Amino acid sequence: MSRPRQGTEETVARIDAAAVRAFYEAHVRPATATAVVVGDFEGVDLDAALEETLGAWTGSAAEPVAASPIVADDTGRVVIVDRPGAVQTQLLIGRIGADRHDRVWPAQVLGTYCLGGTLTSRLDRVLREEKGYTYGVRAFGQVLRSSADGTGAAMLAISGSVDTASTGPALEDLWKVLRTLASEGLTDAERDVAVQNLVGVAPLKYETAAAVAGTLADQVEQELPDDFQAELYRRLAETGTVEATAAAVSAFPVDRLVTVLVGDAAQIAEPVRKL
Repeated sequence: MSRPRQGTEETVARIDAAAVRAFYEAHVRPATATAVVVGDFEGVDLDAALEETLGAWTGSAAEPVAASPIVADDTGRVVIVDRPGAVQTQLLIGRIGADRHDRVWPAQVLGTYCLGGTLTSRLDRVLREEKGYTYGVRAFGQVLRSSADGTGAAMLAISGSVDTASTGPALEDLWKVLRTLASEGLTDAERDVAVQNLVGVAPLKYETAAAVAGTLADQVEQELPDDFQAELYRRLAETGTVEATAAAVSAFPVDRLVTVLVGDAAQIAEPVRKL
């Protein structure tokens, strides 16, 4: 994750036609491919259509590449990236945690949404509405990739920007939100709003064939069952406030979060150090 997806000037310069062909031959083949087709198939011989098109695709057989386990150091610490003269500090506070293969995922999604998934979430309510430190702060789970054993990981994080002078106070209040979550928990009202936003509007996300195909292709790539998305919505609707609270607290333990701050170190380092 620390490397640019599209490469660097040096690595891209080394790519020639032979390298592209070699990569294609090694990785792109029908033996390891899954076709996802979504649409109205009335009067269409789908098998015949696929045979006439993808059926002509040939290539040698191969075993899928075994992915190494995802590991990360979530020892609580602060990393400051100096950007002299910056008028804002960009925050990224997080760790590696459970992904969609874990049974806690639905509760984690719900709890994280209550914490910082929308404009009405706790973080926004305190840092944006009450204190005016930011235009918005979000908590989220970014799925990474599956490992060979069928497990995986997600980056669980809180992200946003605050004006430089408010960096210390904003971090202090952010930590208060996390500690209050652990000591007092979520409210039933917060849980109900989150379920309505996540489940109630779900049909709008699947109005196009492309959206359905994209979801199914993602499930194939992540080695998830075909009914994963439907099952997720069912479990979200059934998840209670206590369960969602426990999952959110487990996802964001205050003593095991890596805090990355990009800003003017001359102005923010000392307040952060005191905090």
